[in-house]
Amino acid sequence: MNRIVKRSDKLTFFGVADGDGAVTYHRMRGFSEISIKKNSKEYSRQYVDEEFEQSDVVGYSPSISFAFDQFKNDAVHEDLIALAESEHVGESAVRSILMVDLSQEDESGACPAVMREFTVIFDSEASSMDAYSYSGTMKVKGEKVFGVATSEDAWSTCQFAEN
Repeated sequence: MNRIVKRSDKLTFFGVADGDGAVTYHRMRGFSEISIKKNSKEYSRQYVDEEFEQSDVVGYSPSISFAFDQFKNDAVHEDLIALAESEHVGESAVRSILMVDLSQEDESGACPAVMREFTVIFDSEASSMDAYSYSGTMKVKGEKVFGVATSEDAWSTCQFAEN
C-alpha cells in the first residue's frame, strides 16, 4: 500500500562538538524553517542548426534556509547562537548537518542518512515580537557522506555510521 511521506518522516540533525571533539547529532527543534534549495548549475547552449536551446545540469550548490525561535537548554540553539554572537568566520563557522529518512527504517531500527558539512551564515536576529528568533542560510562546504543513523532516545539525538 502506498503511503505519503510526511515532512516529519525526514528529520534534520545538527552536529554539536563536545570538549573532546566528538560530535553528537541533535535533532533540530524549534525551527520554523528548514528549506533545502538545490541551486543547480546549468550549461545552456543553442546550436545554429536547431530551433531550441539545450541545457545540462553540471553541478549543484545546495543551501539550507533556516529560522528558529531560541529555546533555553537546547544544544543546537546554544551552538548556533554562539556562532552568531561571536561572528565566526572560516572553518569555525562550519557544522555537520545530518538528514535522516525515517520512512525507510529497517528491521533493526536503522534509517538511511546523509551527512554534509555546511557553512552557517546568519541573516538576522530578533525579528519576531513573540520570541527571540534567528535566521540565516547554511551553504554547502563538502561532499555528501551516505550512511545510516540509529537512535536510542526516540530520535532526540542519533548516531551516524558511514556506508
